[in-house]
Amino acid sequence: MEMLEFTKGKKGFFQSYAVEVDVKDASNATCLYAQWMMSFLIKYETNSSDYKNATLSLSSNVTHDGSICGNDTQAALLAVQFGEGHSWSVNFTKTNETYQADFITFTYNTNDTAVFPDAKRKGPITIVVKDTMHPVQLNNVFVCHNTDSIEAENVTQFFWNLTLQAFVQNGTIGEKESRCDADTPTSAPTVLPTDANITTASTTTLSPAPTTVPKPVENPDTGNYSLKSGNKTCLLATVGLQLNVSQDKPLLININPKTTSADGTCGNTAATLRLNDGNSRFIDFTFVVKNASANVRRFYLKEVNVTLLNHINGSVILSADNNNFSKWDASLGSSYMCRKEQTLEINEGLQIHTFNLRIQPFLVKENKFSTAEECFADSDLNFLIPIAVGMALGFLIILVFISYIIGRRKSRTGYQSV
Repeated sequence: MEMLEFTKGKKGFFQSYAVEVDVKDASNATCLYAQWMMSFLIKYETNSSDYKNATLSLSSNVTHDGSICGNDTQAALLAVQFGEGHSWSVNFTKTNETYQADFITFTYNTNDTAVFPDAKRKGPITIVVKDTMHPVQLNNVFVCHNTDSIEAENVTQFFWNLTLQAFVQNGTIGEKESRCDADTPTSAPTVLPTDANITTASTTTLSPAPTTVPKPVENPDTGNYSLKSGNKTCLLATVGLQLNVSQDKPLLININPKTTSADGTCGNTAATLRLNDGNSRFIDFTFVVKNASANVRRFYLKEVNVTLLNHINGSVILSADNNNFSKWDASLGSSYMCRKEQTLEINEGLQIHTFNLRIQPFLVKENKFSTAEECFADSDLNFLIPIAVGMALGFLIILVFISYIIGRRKSRTGYQSV
């Protein structure tokens, strides 16, 4: 009979517990070993048709039913259960030379009111996603210290500090490691600056180093994002995004649209656009419809959530939200547009600057933006353009008139008698 040993380590990201699982076969030899940390960010709908973010982590009351060793014909399974009806599992298959994870199954229970207060949908919700783990040589240990994430169906799963080996041979954990792509030293991870990162100049320098002026951060590139409901586009967004983080020192971070993916939800009265820039930065924009019962209905931006993670160990650098916005207001069925820079104050330590914004979270037709309602800053520009053109035409008319007067005077002078 297979046996599962389970231990809990110190708390980390989102107060999640480190987990060590050692599955043994009938001869009490290890056949599947894993040690990792994980947490979940879940967007759910409330009874008031708003959407909220819930954080779900492994707690101390974890069980481990259903894990199996697997063999040449049967997949191995690593399964844990925790909290009020939540569970997570991943299955592994092997060839003659390699093993790899296939599918992750995650079930969260919205009856857990401590995690999902005022949830509209009650009961267990299950999602199944394809694991991105690449094949690993048999008898090798798969290691990934950096944070990895998988997004699907309003759920972002975070994993870090992972050590894993499926189909362990002869009960002995392998000595060779197979590292994930995130752990390879091809590029240095982005780390927010601290005082410890500042290098001071040597006191033995004979002449002072030339003072260099920091290069100003350029405006971010504009990205195009969309969401689908079935085969139809239900949300369109075009925007350049820049984060202004004020911690020890101000830091401007441009969101690169080339590495940013879009996910989220569409609804009749609420919609959420979730952006993941691929560098452990997550931004959620939530839109709602006001005056839902009136003839003329409008939408606006109500809430913004931002999470910045340390790319090295998955710890939270910054988590901020503001659910009291009343910005980007436009008629339902129209789009909102603002070409000029705008600033969203999330909290004292975080601002979001937007550039070349155009957004339509409801009633998108034929995959195209509807007629835009422009922001006041852009309308000022539209007023200035005809004024400037009018002034230029006025000066031109005056110049023509002066030239005409001078021409007539010269003509009269030519016909005077001597």
